[in-house]
This record gives sequence, C-alpha cells and structure tokens, in this order.
Amino acid sequence: MQILLAEDDDGVAAALVEVLYDHGHVTRRVRYGRDVLTYHRSSDLLLLDLGLPDTDGLDVLRALRAVSDMSVVVLTARGDERSVVRGLRLGADDYLVKPVRLAELLARIDAVTRRNAAKSASSVRTARAGDVEVDLDARRVRVAGAEIELTTKEFDILAVLAGRAGTAVSREQLLDEVWGDARHAVSRSLDVHLTQLRAKLRRPELLTTIRGFGYRFGDLED
Repeated sequence: MQILLAEDDDGVAAALVEVLYDHGHVTRRVRYGRDVLTYHRSSDLLLLDLGLPDTDGLDVLRALRAVSDMSVVVLTARGDERSVVRGLRLGADDYLVKPVRLAELLARIDAVTRRNAAKSASSVRTARAGDVEVDLDARRVRVAGAEIELTTKEFDILAVLAGRAGTAVSREQLLDEVWGDARHAVSRSLDVHLTQLRAKLRRPELLTTIRGFGYRFGDLED
C-alpha cells in the first residue's frame, strides 16, 4: 500500500518509514501540510500529525476532505478530547495519540483499510427521499426530476444531512463540517441557509428540525 506520512519530526518519521517498509508499505514522507494536498492522489492512506510547521493538521484534514475520501489516520501528541472529536468529525478514520505502539498502529491501518474497502464496495452516493434526489458526487439536486440550483453552502448543508439520511445530525456537527469549526461559525448563518434551502426544495417535511438538537433528512414517504 502507498502511504503518505505528514510528520515534521525527523526521528519519528524515520522510525515510521522503516517499520512500514518492513511490513510491505511504500511510504512518502512530507514535512508540511501543503504537501499533503500535492501528493495525496498517489497515496492510499494518510498518516497525519496535527502539529505541522506551516499549518494546523486539522485544517489540512478539512481541506483534504473537500477533494478526497482517502483513508486518514491521525497520529499526534494532541490527545485532548476536543481535538479527538474534531479530528473524527472532520473525517479522520481513526485517531491515535503518541506515543503509540507500532503493532497497534499497523493493526489500526489494516482495520481502516478493510473498513473503507468494504464501504467503497457498498457505498451509495445518491440519497433519495420521496421525489428528491441528492447526487453527492456530482453535487446535483433534483426535485420531481427537475434540477434545483443551490449555493455552495446550501448544498454543503444538504450533503451532510443527506449523507446520513434518517439519522439525526446536531447543529454543532453541521457547523463543524460546513464551516470548519463550530466555535467560529455564526449559528444564525445556518438558520438562514436552512430557510433558503427549504424554500428551494419546496418540501418542508424533508428536513426535520429536532428541537434542542439538530436536523434529520428523509422523512418524506416514498
């Protein structure tokens, strides 16, 4: 497997490259976050340190998830609960805190690879509810066969909800995934975009508000 390692510590990087090589993996090591976006297309999995010299690793993860669904395992010394939760919400497949046992790291890499391979084989990238169809890959929405034009933010909100059709999604999770960080997002902006989204879809029962929590996509009767 081709692994991309984003790690600024030379000693840690050398040890990881060696053990990965011994277990049959070809590893490209980069030091900067910007290099992740340059080289990710030629890799199957990213090992991502969060403490990179040019940018925060969580920002790298957010930018990567906008263009790729490659497997990502965060490997960092940052073990506080908020960082772990944000890393997973932003799309990391696993999150390990240094120092980590190498045998465990290899096992986690294998588990993530198997899980994502199974997910890719069975994943449905189009969500439907009644006569509403959301193509998550093409970023297109059709209502009763007619395509609806949405702004980028409107589609991003719909994609988070439609990608978890039938599942309740919290306001904080929506703000985190669409705006990048719930702490810095303007909550009122979410309300405005949801109002506009509902008006364009003309299906008020499609996006259910769960009082005190968040929203759910997909209550229309098929």
